[in-house]
Amino acid sequence: MTLSADGPCIGTRYFTFAEPPDGLLLESGRMLGPVTLAYETYGLLNKRKNNAVLVCHAFSGNAHVSDYHRADDKNPGWWDDMVGPGRAIDSDRYFVVCSNILGGCAGSTGPSSVNPATGKPFGLEFPMVTVRDMVEAQARLADHLGIDRWLAVAGGSMGGMQALQWAASYPDRIRAVIPIATTLKHSPQQIALDEVGRQAVMADADWNRGNYYSRRPPEKGLALARMIGHITYMSDRSMEEKFSRRLKDEKYSYSFATDFEVEGYLRYRGDSFVKRFDANSYLYITKAMDYFDLSGDRLFGNGQTVKARFLVIAFHSDWLYPFYQSREIVHLLKMRGADATYCEIQSTYGHDAFLLEIEEESRLIRHFLAKTADLADRCET
Repeated sequence: MTLSADGPCIGTRYFTFAEPPDGLLLESGRMLGPVTLAYETYGLLNKRKNNAVLVCHAFSGNAHVSDYHRADDKNPGWWDDMVGPGRAIDSDRYFVVCSNILGGCAGSTGPSSVNPATGKPFGLEFPMVTVRDMVEAQARLADHLGIDRWLAVAGGSMGGMQALQWAASYPDRIRAVIPIATTLKHSPQQIALDEVGRQAVMADADWNRGNYYSRRPPEKGLALARMIGHITYMSDRSMEEKFSRRLKDEKYSYSFATDFEVEGYLRYRGDSFVKRFDANSYLYITKAMDYFDLSGDRLFGNGQTVKARFLVIAFHSDWLYPFYQSREIVHLLKMRGADATYCEIQSTYGHDAFLLEIEEESRLIRHFLAKTADLADRCET
């Protein structure tokens, strides 16, 4: 059992807001409502309400960041080694919140949700959402939980984008930001990779312009998109160490069968992904990442006082979000006079390192959070 700010809970909970006639005003200018966010909490919100930490998930993540939902679960939460009792983001000390993003498909409102105007899934009638819209929805959740100011907002990859967006949208509602393996904006190469994935989905005849919810979904297209994406999460060295040129059998088949172990691995990743993820959400979320841009004065304007502390973490072998993009974040922060620490971890895991290099990340995050918490306590005494 976990405990939330508003009582005990087991597993995922749901918060609905923006009920008609109200709505959530999106960056595109469109209104969306009602909106539901799936979320989980770990630990207790203290009396001062100054120990809350928001963990933002990456592209294909969900609200289940830690622990097991059921005794027969095969896998714990997606960052279980980092979040929980006694871990770096210690739920014995901090009140940890994680929500599935707006536009997602793990309990939050997205293109697979029912459109109240039609009684059918939105499909492509769902409005475009941005990372800023995702943060706006999280801010409503924070209000619901009674959290005026986060002790810290942390996340890797797209989760890091959300953390940076919190700094831009609500600088007075955060004490610290921990962006990991992320960027201020997508480069042309990153946009290109996302577009290839989207085209793979849309080229599948079963996609049917997003209207597939009562029929066969575009499994082949989505699986291919995931295979492409998964290659970018690894590094050349990690693939060599994990697979090399090892064969599934002892000799070539001289056919288009999966001769090499790496081929079988990618097909497995693609096939398992389609069982848990919505193809339209894939399209919307990748587009949201492409729209994301906090470069220049978009993060903090000239002359703006930056109150939050920053811990920026990058990985040397990450070629999807290369370390120089994290250095650009730090350079911008330093130019604005921010308290920013940069750590570049030597790892062979590529982009996946933010989920795998737990020991080094834990050491950095544990001390950073503890110092931030001590500063928060001093400010309030």
